[in-house]
Amino acid sequence: MSALVPRLRFPEFREAGEWRSQSGAVLFDQVSNKDHNSDLPVLAITQEHGAVPRRLIDYHVSVADKSIEGYKVVEVGDFIISLRSFQGGIEYSSYKGICSPAYVILRLAPGYSADYFRHFLKTDRFIGQLTKNLEGLRDGKMVSYKQFSELQLPTPSQKEQEKIADCLSSLDELITLETQKLDALKTHKKGLMQQLFPREGETAPRLRFPEFRKSGSWKSTTLAGVATIRAGTTPSRSEPAFYSGGTIPWVKTADLNNGFISHTEECITPAAKARINPVGSVLVAMYGGFNQIGRTGYLTVSAATNQAISVLTADENEVLPIYLLTWMNARVESWKKIASSSRKDPNITGTDVANFPIAYPRKEEQRQISDGLASLDDLIATQIQKIDALKTHKKGLMQQLFPVPDKVPA
Repeated sequence: MSALVPRLRFPEFREAGEWRSQSGAVLFDQVSNKDHNSDLPVLAITQEHGAVPRRLIDYHVSVADKSIEGYKVVEVGDFIISLRSFQGGIEYSSYKGICSPAYVILRLAPGYSADYFRHFLKTDRFIGQLTKNLEGLRDGKMVSYKQFSELQLPTPSQKEQEKIADCLSSLDELITLETQKLDALKTHKKGLMQQLFPREGETAPRLRFPEFRKSGSWKSTTLAGVATIRAGTTPSRSEPAFYSGGTIPWVKTADLNNGFISHTEECITPAAKARINPVGSVLVAMYGGFNQIGRTGYLTVSAATNQAISVLTADENEVLPIYLLTWMNARVESWKKIASSSRKDPNITGTDVANFPIAYPRKEEQRQISDGLASLDDLIATQIQKIDALKTHKKGLMQQLFPVPDKVPA
């Protein structure tokens, strides 16, 4: 086995020698304290947020007062083996609370950095170690304390643990700040859309650009009144000639991004004889999963679509295609409401699309509204890229700051 030394080390520790490899049993104790008055918050054990009070993440699961009596106390700094630990989840708690007795609670021994292990237990190296330890277990079974206790974990001195933890935690703080900026941009856009479009029963928006404030009421009709609407088709999967070597972009609901579509996951061939939709076509998903219903797209290349997508060709004497996209994106919740109303399987139909209401001003104002919201979309996209870059940087840094032996101890 190779020396237990990371590829990247802070200057003051470069001559500190190899790290130790210690078992989970040495580093963590299993605790099961049920001594509480049921007045502590019930914690949800999540991969995204760690262990957090259910009220903070809108977690709607009712728990009987009697059953809470058997819950375990979780202290700040404890780790919990998730019920979904086959996905790599050993979660950290920043809160004191109680959790289901089904969970295994781990408490770090004195003299070690909880933040160091909070980061390490999320590395690909450790998750690979955990997955190897889980071979043969069915989904839904959790890792026992015995299994965890046998894992070997790389452990430098406490000072080096704290240095690594401080570095990675500062990146986490930066990612949190940038995520808050992203959330603020999204909230601002949502509020702006509510002002820039008329509310139900109103004929003009509450906020207008100065040059249009005296332009009067907007027109109101349905999508069928301003666009030609067609459905796509799905060429038979049993016919290789329709897909092999295809050059015609073929849009599926998964390709819809509520914005511009310039490429697709798949292409089809002319042999499929699918209708090719022109640049400027606006698409909306009718079904394909509740989260995808109402998602839209704007073709910047000619493309065919599958049968789960409605294709709208705008009457440009009335509405600009880009405004049509903007209007539909502002009405996502309306699409969801239609899809879930009085139907066994949530979906929207071609008739729903045709009858969907639209209000619109003159084309000059349409363009101003679309351009204004598009500029916000650009800021949001840039902010998402910044966050993704920070997360990629952190992941790469973690790969360097923690050693990766040739053989992973089991």
